[in-house]
Amino acid sequence: MTYQVLARKWRPKQFADVVGQEHVTRTLSNAISANRVAHAYLFVGPRGTGKTTTARIFAKALNCEKGPTPTPCDACDACKEIMAGTALDVIEIDAASNTGVDNVRDLRDNVRYSPVRGPYKIYVIDEVHMLSTGAFNALLKTLEEPPDHVKFVLATTDPQKVPATIHSRCQRFDLRRIPVPVIAKAIGDIAKAEKIDIDEDALLAIARGADGGMRDAQSAMDQLIAFVGDKIREPDVLAVFGLLAREALEQVAQAVLDGNISVLIERIAELDSAGKDMQRMVIELMECFRNVLICMYAPDAAETLDITGRQREALLALASSSDPARILRILEILAETENRLRYAISRRTLVETALIRCARAATVVSIEDLLKQINELKLALDDSGAAELLHVESNAAAKKKSLTFTEPLPEQKSIAEDEPEESEPPQEAIPPDDSEEGIDPPGPRPSDDQLRSDHQRLFAHWHDLIEEASHAAPLIRSYLIDAKPVGVEIDQVHIGFDPEFASELENVDVPRNRKVLEKVLGRFLRRPIRVHFRILEAGEALPADIQLPEGHTHHDDNDSASNDLSDEALTAEQRWIRDPVVRMTLEAFNGEIIDIRE
Repeated sequence: MTYQVLARKWRPKQFADVVGQEHVTRTLSNAISANRVAHAYLFVGPRGTGKTTTARIFAKALNCEKGPTPTPCDACDACKEIMAGTALDVIEIDAASNTGVDNVRDLRDNVRYSPVRGPYKIYVIDEVHMLSTGAFNALLKTLEEPPDHVKFVLATTDPQKVPATIHSRCQRFDLRRIPVPVIAKAIGDIAKAEKIDIDEDALLAIARGADGGMRDAQSAMDQLIAFVGDKIREPDVLAVFGLLAREALEQVAQAVLDGNISVLIERIAELDSAGKDMQRMVIELMECFRNVLICMYAPDAAETLDITGRQREALLALASSSDPARILRILEILAETENRLRYAISRRTLVETALIRCARAATVVSIEDLLKQINELKLALDDSGAAELLHVESNAAAKKKSLTFTEPLPEQKSIAEDEPEESEPPQEAIPPDDSEEGIDPPGPRPSDDQLRSDHQRLFAHWHDLIEEASHAAPLIRSYLIDAKPVGVEIDQVHIGFDPEFASELENVDVPRNRKVLEKVLGRFLRRPIRVHFRILEAGEALPADIQLPEGHTHHDDNDSASNDLSDEALTAEQRWIRDPVVRMTLEAFNGEIIDIRE
């Protein structure tokens, strides 16, 4: 007797034997029992899920000598002929090789003839979507109103290509992909009957490779028996079909989440040398990260995944080492890569670059993280800095103490020469970091001598301070190169521009530059500082040449006649920047005024 492959030997003979399609078999059984059999059915589903098998069982149920019955006897001549494919009343047509109008015309002419043996003549048209447009049109009338003794069963893997006019004339049944545990159990039953020793991991590997198709799983089992005999283990399945072991898959996923690119390159090299299918690996990685995402959003749903308990624990560990936004970005990259792999010449190179992108996506700061930090900074400003700024700007009567000098400021000296008296700690060094640790907490009011010393040190190290600020705001250096500090107060530094460079003031006086400069000056002077930009009056020189009375005077920094441009001389942008609410908004969002429309 010739050998019969497992897919044919173990093909279901009853509706109850069809695996994973209970919603279809139950409906058909009830329809037969209730004598409510339709004249046309459309079976839709992936390959190997039981479309043709269900059609044959349906034909047996209708033409069995004891029928119509939902449980055909499998002993009568009609049942045997149908299962053998030799029944004259069951006509199976391959639409892929009978696509033309002439083929459908022959079918339409033959349906009028009565069945030979049973009560029904049943036409099973496989891959019906392959019919031409003309063939579909020729079939419409017959499909809608066939003779009473004719039943149609159409099967397709691509329902989108079947016209809506055909859909509307049939009862549609969608056969689903069979779950991994169901396939594993069915293959295990076959192995037990065939006296094959196979472990659980090997069964799961076969079921994963079958991709929801029972026929694929049975064919794989046949191939493994021929390869290793009657004892099958997981490494045998992985070696034959190029699948990845779950541990290897988890190691690659962990390396991606850790951003460990060197480990990724090593793993890809090992898998490629072992002959693993790169496209299949990407698909399985997508499934792995999809399961990780489920564990993040719905840990309880992880119990329903088609995995073992140990694999579920590994997924939960992966889920705890990242966040959903990054996993979603990784899935987008893998989906794009899987689509491009179909046309790639060097698959390994494409997969390596894709996984490097995934590793970067898993470790770099996401937009959500940046927005969160911005919101936190905004709240901090609202609680402290912004509220203080609003208060100061709105208080027109606030008076500040200003210090000027009658003697020329000294030439630039070294830091050692600029040190204050022994009683004062060194203050000129700028802390290397960007934190606020270099600013002392509020203390005693600085003396006039202290303010004088601060002014001298600021003037001496002005270029160094500009260079420090340019690290955070690159353009600030070009704006301040022709400006100098012209006055120092307790909490404010006045910076003067020669009238020739008035345009530079407009460029530099924006929230970002102001913040950076205030931070640098605050660290240098060891106290919170605000900056005030102004244009020097005609004939007024920069501090290197200035001669003012000895001592200090008080002045109102809001007095436009002495410290700032008059309202008439201000540009529209400068007038808006003076508004406290506008300034607070620009500071909070680190923005600038682009356009003004009044």
